[in-house]
Amino acid sequence: MTTIPVIDLAPALGGTAEARMAVARQMEAACTDIGFFTIRGHGVPLALIDGLRSHAKHFFNLPLERKLEAQPEDPAVPRGYRALGFDALSRGNAGQAPGDLKEYYHFGRERWPDAPYYTGEEGRRYFVPNRWPKEPQGWADTAAAYYGHMERLTNEMMALVALALGLDERFFADKIDRHITAMRINFYPAQTAAPEPGQLRAGAHTDYGLLTILNGENTAGGLQVQTRQGDWLPVETAPDTFVVNIGDLLMRWTNDRWVSNVHRVVNPPVEAGAEAQRISIAFFHHPNYDALVECVAPPGQAKYPPVRSGDYRTQKYRQTRV
Repeated sequence: MTTIPVIDLAPALGGTAEARMAVARQMEAACTDIGFFTIRGHGVPLALIDGLRSHAKHFFNLPLERKLEAQPEDPAVPRGYRALGFDALSRGNAGQAPGDLKEYYHFGRERWPDAPYYTGEEGRRYFVPNRWPKEPQGWADTAAAYYGHMERLTNEMMALVALALGLDERFFADKIDRHITAMRINFYPAQTAAPEPGQLRAGAHTDYGLLTILNGENTAGGLQVQTRQGDWLPVETAPDTFVVNIGDLLMRWTNDRWVSNVHRVVNPPVEAGAEAQRISIAFFHHPNYDALVECVAPPGQAKYPPVRSGDYRTQKYRQTRV
């Protein structure tokens, strides 16, 4: 494969059974081969995407001391601002590298039911209040609206995933209805100093959950995915599309039928200068924390033991901290 497949979701969203199955088959082909594809026809308003991106650009270009006001007091709390080099994603896949050359803002859903699943001892580890800065005004509301559209989109896509895998269309419904999805808005600043040996904007890694829905930019120093032959393939994007890749838990669910592929964000060339500033918006769709991920495979052929969704994510977060 020399390019990332592009899939139009429009025929499947509210379409006939035949149209939905046709789109599911396209997803199956992409996820079996490279684990990445681009979607259009997703129904998320372009104005909302642009609004969230504009708020993020405003925030990340504030002075560092202003951004640090939005940093959580406890580094283990996955909310708020993280400065340059906070984590090294390659360590989640047993790699060794200095901290990644990115800043990011970490948030989740804005509200949840007053019920023990969310407010109990375990629930509080995943349903954490967001931490928003004083400026830009309106960022929290825009982020919440975007999160809601992503929830709708991933519900639709996981139904298509089930069809692609030959399962009942609602197979995943009770495993994602109380999902613990987090979002990160990543900021890759222009590089004014040479990186350390082995240091990238984001080291080679896989994602942890089901689906990652990414809105990026075509700027110098971008996203690359590794092919089965070991080559690195640039991932192109556009303002009205999303890049989708599957994560480790979905690969485990398929018993490696689908690939959670290694990807990275490379450094820009020195001559790119200030033009190499980059923002990407990532929705890391993750199942309910108590969902048991068991291979959909005949008895005795499972490559992985069952694992709880929340436990797997917690383990990966710990591995990547510098």
